[in-house]
Amino acid sequence: MRNVIITSSVIVACISGTAVAQDHKAKAMTPEALQWAPAPPTLPKGGQMAVLAGDPGTKGLFVVRLKAPSGYKIPAHQHPTAEAVTVISGDFHYGMGDKLDESKAEKLGPGGFIDMPANMNHYAFSGAGEVIIQIAGEGPFAIKYVNPADDPSKTQ
Repeated sequence: MRNVIITSSVIVACISGTAVAQDHKAKAMTPEALQWAPAPPTLPKGGQMAVLAGDPGTKGLFVVRLKAPSGYKIPAHQHPTAEAVTVISGDFHYGMGDKLDESKAEKLGPGGFIDMPANMNHYAFSGAGEVIIQIAGEGPFAIKYVNPADDPSKTQ
């Protein structure tokens, strides 16, 4: 009897998973097809964002790209959910702590990756040229600056 219950549970789980998988359609896009728009007001002006998958404003997985010009700086902040960041192009600098400190930052080039846990204070900035990073995370996307005065949505 126990084997029947376990087998039935596995079959139901597989069928349920298949139904969910059928609702998810494959979506491919070329870099030229990305639709760039100004980054949300919680990020400094000058950045552009493109949504690749999901909706960063709602619950669930999302993937976005952030394009930042030379000299772009995001002061120390944290997110309530983990984020995975991959460098697509340019030099991306990041560090951990309560204040942006360029001398303590690490540098990642194209292909570089960082897995950031939730609620960890960190900062980021671009190198001498434009940088594009890809961010995957669990929505809704939120950002809390260590120093509330650094929040650009309060001053823009």
